Amino acid sequence: MVSRIVIAAPASGHGKTTVATGLLAAFAARGLNVAGFKVGPDYIDPGYHALAAGRPGRNLDPVLVGNDLIAPLFAHGAAGADLAVIEGVMGLYDGRTGAGDHGSTAEVAALLDAPVILVVDAAAQGRSVAALVHGFRSFASDVSGGSGSRAGGGIRIAGVILNRVGSMRHEDLLRAALEEIGTPVLGALHRHDAVAAPSRHLGLIPAVERRSEAVAAVKALADVVASSVNLEAVLAVARSAPAFSATPWSPSVEEPDERRPVVAVAGGRAFSFGYAETVELLRGAGAEVALFDPLHDSSLPEGARALVVGGGFPEVYASELSANESLRADVARLARDGAPIAAECAGLLWLCRSLDGAPMCGVLDADAAMTKRLTLGYRDAVAVAASWLAPVGTRVTGHEFHRTAVTAGSSYPAGSSSPAGSSSPAGEATPAWAWRDATPEGFVAGNVHASYLHLHWAAHPEFAQRLVNSCA
Repeated sequence: MVSRIVIAAPASGHGKTTVATGLLAAFAARGLNVAGFKVGPDYIDPGYHALAAGRPGRNLDPVLVGNDLIAPLFAHGAAGADLAVIEGVMGLYDGRTGAGDHGSTAEVAALLDAPVILVVDAAAQGRSVAALVHGFRSFASDVSGGSGSRAGGGIRIAGVILNRVGSMRHEDLLRAALEEIGTPVLGALHRHDAVAAPSRHLGLIPAVERRSEAVAAVKALADVVASSVNLEAVLAVARSAPAFSATPWSPSVEEPDERRPVVAVAGGRAFSFGYAETVELLRGAGAEVALFDPLHDSSLPEGARALVVGGGFPEVYASELSANESLRADVARLARDGAPIAAECAGLLWLCRSLDGAPMCGVLDADAAMTKRLTLGYRDAVAVAASWLAPVGTRVTGHEFHRTAVTAGSSYPAGSSSPAGSSSPAGEATPAWAWRDATPEGFVAGNVHASYLHLHWAAHPEFAQRLVNSCA
């Protein structure tokens, strides 16, 4: 099994992405084959990992795919790598609300038997940093006998990387404090080492939207980390991870479609949110995947028999998407022809009649608009309409993350999607899902399946096979 480390922190904002991306880039510059992973449903950090590592960044999310798939997905994504760097989510022990450590960085570290390096923002701390680290180091074993922690005593904090250190004197004080509790300091990044990463309403700007600046930022992170972190010590920690076996996950199916139908998959700056496994599953099911950019391509890929549109920031590019009238007409035509279409979040907005007043594809009889409210969290849902994606009663767990609302029909308030009986160019529309509280969400209209719900298809590989089979 590949050498591996988990980069965690006491909370969000301590510098996990800076350190994880910098380590990937620094080790890659030394000639190591590296692989980057992100705990949780985040789409943006893996984009920076991919730039640093030269291979797809991947997610490890027990909530979306289940605990049993974490090691196989890791083995698949780390194949051929010398070192895997797994960036955590939020604080080390923060999991799904109300579910103990389920979905936490600690749980993934335990499932992969990977040592943890804790990144600590020490900007306003002195000797108390030792109490903080000691508390995180001892918490797992303290609760290992309880019912709320699956990680239990199965994680090991092997060292600390300090961030936002004020001066050499400050660094010496922090190192002395951590020496008192026997926790190695593997590096210290000073405040003047900060590398700016621009952000907006949903976090960092994706690397694909600022390619040249992102490449330069990743190079700068590599230089900062290489000069501030003991890379040999970090590598020794990663190599201390015990061997364990896991059969790599495979996207292939026993009987792929021999017709090789063309499945168009949207990408580019407006639709950059997606899991690498989705495309791999489509190819494994027999599809010829054709990537296209709705901001630049005036038509769907030649011979497209299906369409997959993931998440992203269409609201940022609404005017450009609207101006691409020929592509919008192409998408509407594909929907009228009954081709299977899967759209998640940003894809849902693009299929609407309008987005912030700008005409969109008009596939769905609905309008979308930006709001001031952030909708965020895991969702347990059940399919309430039969579709090519799933039969009625299919249960899934997905993730919702947006600041928009979709309005369809006067009987539903703003923010709701598709009341039963609303019409669309694709046919009569009904809700796709019901949340746990029975709230309807999403659209099933003809062979269009559109929703705010982000799903990880590795947990439901039959989705890809059903889409490919539906291309007939």
